[in-house]
Amino acid sequence: MTSADHLSSAPAWSHIEDFLRAHDADRIPHPGGTLLAHLARVAALLAQWGTDSAVQAAGLCHAAYGTDGFDGALLGLDERAALAELVGDRAEALVYLYASCDRTAVYPRLGRDERPLFHDRFTGDDHLPPEEDLRAFLALTAANELDVLAHNAELADRYGPGLYELFSRVRHLLPEAAWAVCVEQLGDSARR
Repeated sequence: MTSADHLSSAPAWSHIEDFLRAHDADRIPHPGGTLLAHLARVAALLAQWGTDSAVQAAGLCHAAYGTDGFDGALLGLDERAALAELVGDRAEALVYLYASCDRTAVYPRLGRDERPLFHDRFTGDDHLPPEEDLRAFLALTAANELDVLAHNAELADRYGPGLYELFSRVRHLLPEAAWAVCVEQLGDSARR
């Protein structure tokens, strides 16, 4: 049984997956198959790492508004209330935090600034997320990137060393199991 099958069989996620299918996530190509398959694998990784259900739901929906690395959006920002009704306010806020992150501005600050300032690519505003949100964001980031790189060797070669360096800087904020997967999956690329 794949992680996507596992999530599909979980009653708690079926309504979310139905919503994602209704927004064509099962038709959008993505490394490892479709966007929906990727989203399900990310949520499954987050579950394996022991994150709470809001973080897992955010993982399942993390590309709803598009991301700084993935242009396609399933929903417009004017539909945030619909996603919040589906997954809860906390999960939706994490989806927005992830989607709105200007990676070029934020990634260099992570693990270097005691309280890294986040730049919202949608509004242009800067803000300081609470540590709980920062930890959730980093777990979601690790799960997303590790899944993408596991399914695309070219991207793994190009971005693996930089991501290993990023996750090394923030390892104290990652779930312990997430850091173990980073070392296992990205350690060799970092040494090359």
